[in-house]
Amino acid sequence: MDFRLGDDQRMLAETLERFLKDNYTIDKRHEFARAEGGFSRDMWKAFGDLGVIGALFPEDAGGFGGSGDDLMVVFEALGRALVVEPFLPTLLAGSAIAATGSPEQKALLETVIAGEAFIALAHGEQAARYDLDHVETSATQAGESWNISGAKSVVLGGAAADHLVVSARTSGGVTTDDGISLFMVDPSAGGVTIRDYATVDGYPSAEITFDNAPGVPLGQIGKALPLIEKLHAKAIVALCAEVLGAMEVAKDMTVEYMHTRKQFGVIIGKFQALQHRMADVLIEIEQMRSSLINAAGNLEAERKRREWAVSACKTLAGRAGRQVAEEAIQIHGGMGMTWEYPVGHYAKRIIMADHLFGDTDHHLERFIAMG
Repeated sequence: MDFRLGDDQRMLAETLERFLKDNYTIDKRHEFARAEGGFSRDMWKAFGDLGVIGALFPEDAGGFGGSGDDLMVVFEALGRALVVEPFLPTLLAGSAIAATGSPEQKALLETVIAGEAFIALAHGEQAARYDLDHVETSATQAGESWNISGAKSVVLGGAAADHLVVSARTSGGVTTDDGISLFMVDPSAGGVTIRDYATVDGYPSAEITFDNAPGVPLGQIGKALPLIEKLHAKAIVALCAEVLGAMEVAKDMTVEYMHTRKQFGVIIGKFQALQHRMADVLIEIEQMRSSLINAAGNLEAERKRREWAVSACKTLAGRAGRQVAEEAIQIHGGMGMTWEYPVGHYAKRIIMADHLFGDTDHHLERFIAMG
C-alpha cells in the first residue's frame, strides 16, 4: 500500500501551512478566541476563499476532498497553529447533510464551503457520556411538521451556527439503536435556548435546550445511528490529526528549549536523561502517525474494521498525547505553565482533546470488545 500523499494533497498542505505561518501566530490565535463567538469570522471566510473548507467534503457535495488523507492534511496543519475556527463542527454537520440531505439541504453546503455560513451537530447529552446510542431528546410529529424537545451538551460551534443538525429520538427506548433521527433546526426559529462558553483549551462550545423547536427531517426517520457513527469516526480521525500536529509543535519547542537553556553552565540538551525522554517522545509521535494513517485509510471500510481502527487511534492519541504534553511542560519547567509561552496552550489542547468523542479508557474498552 502506498502511504504517500498525492500531489493535490501536498499542495494543499504546503499552501495551508504557509497561510497559517503568515496569518495565525499564537497572539492572533488568542485574539480570535476572545472575539464574539470564540473565533474570527473574517478568518473563516479566508479559509473558505483558500479552499480549505472544501477539502472536508467530496465533489458531489461541492467540495474537492473528503477522504481520510484530506482530513489528515488539513487538521494536522490546524493543530500546529491551534486554530479555533469551527472546522470540527463543520465536518460533523456537513458530512451528515452531504450523506443524506435533500437537494435543498445540500445547497446549504455551498455557503458553508465558501466560508459564509456556520453549521454544527448537536448530538451529545449530559447522561450519555460517550455512548452514541444514548439519546433522550425527543421529536414528535404534528401533521407534516416535527417538534423537538430536549437538551444537548458541549455542542462544538453551537452558538455561532446558522443551522443545527440535531439528533432526536422518534421511537424506542433511551439507548436502543433504532429510533434515532436527525433534523435540521434553525436556531432563530424559536424554541431554542443557547448558552455559549469556551472550553478549557479555548474552543467555542455551547449548551443548547430545545422546547418544541421546529425541525425538518434529515435522512430516513429512525435510522440515523449508523450515520452518526460514521460522522464521529471522521471527526476522531480529524481530531487525532489535529493532536498530532500539536504534538509535533510541542516536541519541536521542547527540543529547541533544550538547546538554549543552561543549568550549572551546561546546555540541558546534553543531559542523557533528557535525551532519552525526548527519544521516547519521538517514538510515541511516530507510532501516533502510523495509527492515524491506518484509521484514515479505513474510514470507508466495513463498520467493524473502521471502528476498530478509529478506537485504536483515539486510544493512542490520548496515551501518547498525555506523555508528550507532560514531558513538554516538565522540561520547560515553570515557564511552560505561563500564558505568554505557547507550549502550555499546546499541552492543554492535547490533553483536553482526549475527552472529545470518547477518552482513552472508553476507546480502549471498545477496542478490546471489538477484537
